Amino acid sequence: MKIAKYISILILMLSSSLAFSQVKFEAKVSKKKLGVNERLRIDFEMNQDGDNFVPPNFADFDVVGGPNTSMSNSWINGKRTYKKTYSYFLAPKKRGSFTIKQATIEIDGETYKTFPVTVEVTAAVDRPNAPPQASDIADDNIHLVAEVSKSDPYLNEAITVVYKLYVSAETGVSSWREKDNPRYNDFWSQNIEIKGLNIQKGQYKGEDYRYVVLRKTVLYPQKTGKLKLEPLVLDITVEVPTNRYDIFGRPLMTKVPKLVTAGSRTIDVKPLPEEGKPADFKGAVGDFSFKVTTSKTELDASESLQAKIEVSGKGNLKLFELPKLTVPSSLEVYEPEHKENVRTNLSGMQGGISDTYTIVPQYKGKYPIPSISFSYFDLKTESYQRITSDEIIIDVLDGPMANTNTKENATTESTKQAVKANTNTFAFIKTSTDFVSTTNESFFKSNAFWSLLLVPFLAIPLAIVIRRKQDERAADVEGNRIRKADKLAKKYLGAAKKSLGQKEAFYVALEKALHNYLKAKLHIETSDFNKEKIESILTERQVEAPVISDFISILESCELARYTPITQVTMENDYEKAAKTISLIDKQLR
Repeated sequence: MKIAKYISILILMLSSSLAFSQVKFEAKVSKKKLGVNERLRIDFEMNQDGDNFVPPNFADFDVVGGPNTSMSNSWINGKRTYKKTYSYFLAPKKRGSFTIKQATIEIDGETYKTFPVTVEVTAAVDRPNAPPQASDIADDNIHLVAEVSKSDPYLNEAITVVYKLYVSAETGVSSWREKDNPRYNDFWSQNIEIKGLNIQKGQYKGEDYRYVVLRKTVLYPQKTGKLKLEPLVLDITVEVPTNRYDIFGRPLMTKVPKLVTAGSRTIDVKPLPEEGKPADFKGAVGDFSFKVTTSKTELDASESLQAKIEVSGKGNLKLFELPKLTVPSSLEVYEPEHKENVRTNLSGMQGGISDTYTIVPQYKGKYPIPSISFSYFDLKTESYQRITSDEIIIDVLDGPMANTNTKENATTESTKQAVKANTNTFAFIKTSTDFVSTTNESFFKSNAFWSLLLVPFLAIPLAIVIRRKQDERAADVEGNRIRKADKLAKKYLGAAKKSLGQKEAFYVALEKALHNYLKAKLHIETSDFNKEKIESILTERQVEAPVISDFISILESCELARYTPITQVTMENDYEKAAKTISLIDKQLR
């Protein structure tokens, strides 16, 4: 009897061992029957990790989410349980009975397939009578809005577009990225820098929401008529509550991918009125002041002065030309130096622009700089305004007299300067010589000869010194290790260092740097790797356990940082720890 009992126990142990080692790969759907307006979730589950997962062709469905990958690995009573799942969210295209074909995956060199799954799609159902899907909850609680300051501006009038992401209190956002950036065709545009995403409270369609401002853009329309603003499109991972709760009674969250768009907007740009438009109007729109100044009004001939034409105020300062300076022909004028001191905020451009001319008088006398006018369209009064500067007299106190045939007040546009006769008719003929010997000096025993002969001997001591410095540097093991660590940190952690102080950007860059390092050193793709597999590979490459532990802890810090507050000091410590760990791994890899 005892022998039979032992045999039974042995058979039971062998059968349980075989059951545990058996590979399972199956497809599970959230429901076998659904309405055409509902969503279907399908999970492809396996009890061992595999490669080259190939999903079926969802020909009768639209993929609205996925693939999402989840993985669990636990030990219960000394028994290991592993599960990896690829999840898709599907929307049926029409009613009928449809079969989802097989998915395949390779596990330990063998190819495994799921069984086909048949689902029935019926007519649209009343959603309130069925529990809402996670994707439906995300649709109802996440909204991207483009707020335009004015929908009917004038040509070259500033408008602002503010993109806000509204999130209800019941849901959350774990990550987002811009999938499609709007191109503002027919607009001059400038993005306003946003320092940090501050969560604010507001209302969307009468309901309380939280929102963040993602982008602010200032636009100046360059054409009239109906102009379209392309939409901003975001790829968001939304955290949606489930019907399950943790031990503290808090709902467990599930992550759902969602594509949100602000929608396109149409701007009806009005042309500037033709009535009352000045002939010298250059397209300035806003509220401006105008002045013409000179650095001095009295000087001698051949001295110089600066004349500045300046426009300041609020408007399209970078989008129009300044009036030109006109002076008498006896004043030599150089091309102006253009300067812009303009800042752009949500109200548009503010500051000033100027052209500075350098003027050099040639003859003694008094020369007028005629008055200059500047015209602009005033948005407040919706009318054209003109500002005219005063005439400026330049008094040249000392210098040669101009020919009497030249009027003192003649301008470069209306009067030609008379030719002044030169009494020294033969000034162009040289009266002195500078002869050069045609006899070439012999190179032998010349200065160049002796220099080239002695330079190699003088370079020998220098080469010895350099060689000794190189030997000392090679012998400095600790210094070489520090320099190599700095080089690796600069190569892989440069983006993370630039993002210090910005929590999400820093930890995203840090995590990417760690994966890029492994990819470069181990020549493997790490995008689908988990921490256990990375730990296993580093152990196989003879990296010490404490170093591997530090590397894994940094990866875990990158994951936790998205949900917990992080200080500047913590980010700096994580950066230094990552640089040190990369250096140690690089030294120990075999």
